[in-house]
Amino acid sequence: MLQFTFLGTSSGVPSLTRNVSGLAIHLNKSKDWILVDAGEGTQHRIQQAKLSLQHLKAICITHVHGDHCYGLMGLLASAGMNGRKEPMIIIAPKEIQQWFEATCQFTELFLPYPIEFLDVNALTQPYELNESISIEPIQLSHRVESYAFGIKAIQTQRKLNVEKLAQLEIPKGKLWGDVQQGQNIEWNGRTIFNQDLVIETTQQVYAIVGGDNDQPNLLAQQCKNADLLIHDTTYTQAVLDKVGAGPMHSSAKMVAEFVESVKLPHLIATHLSPRYHDEQGIQTIHDEIAQHYRGQFFVANDFDRYELNADGDLTLIDSGKPWEK
Repeated sequence: MLQFTFLGTSSGVPSLTRNVSGLAIHLNKSKDWILVDAGEGTQHRIQQAKLSLQHLKAICITHVHGDHCYGLMGLLASAGMNGRKEPMIIIAPKEIQQWFEATCQFTELFLPYPIEFLDVNALTQPYELNESISIEPIQLSHRVESYAFGIKAIQTQRKLNVEKLAQLEIPKGKLWGDVQQGQNIEWNGRTIFNQDLVIETTQQVYAIVGGDNDQPNLLAQQCKNADLLIHDTTYTQAVLDKVGAGPMHSSAKMVAEFVESVKLPHLIATHLSPRYHDEQGIQTIHDEIAQHYRGQFFVANDFDRYELNADGDLTLIDSGKPWEK
């Protein structure tokens, strides 16, 4: 149901193999997508991932630190230069709107499409992007206000009630096709309503995309209903112990112990310190998670694509493998 394309998985600064934070999320079989965070260089990653700014429906910014938002203004400008006319929804701290307004003033930025800013701190209930997707902000713990976004996808499938059609002796052909298209039909001198001839099933998945955070347990309530957590694993525990509490990030051990405690089925680790960007470093993060978590997990690379299907199963469908590029 949901697909996740990692546009940037580094913390703080980019490296040769990893850009700073950016994540594209879209509902299967739809061109529309959501962007969570837009670090510097994100629009280049969007081009490389063959995503269209014309189909970008919403941008969610977790917090104001530059590795999560410095690419936003250029991205918005490029969307305008490419002829975008549709409104853009931005869910972000209010400071992002102030920065945008100052940028427009001082750099003569003019956008030919409207921006609808939603102050993430003021959202008291999930925002319904459309009939299939809702976005729920969840406050975290960091040096500045930081948020996770819970993304809920709902999928309704309709199939013909073959037994009912046979019982009413409705012949196959045009009438069945009309029912499949959602129409009421006339049969034997009476109207038969569409809802009486189809079976509807609704499935949903819920994924949480975290911003920077040093207290994974703040997500405990939401994780009870979640299928997937994507979270900051900036350091190993040994390095975090040396660095100290000041940066306010999570270690791989902290996150692994948390998701194990809430029995979350799937984890994707991201936001890695540049000290872990080679194959050995990635393995170190992987091994620390494996020591403390028995569920399915991945350590994300730039351009990795994952699919969370309607049954809540997570699959890596395309690997970036930065050390092989």
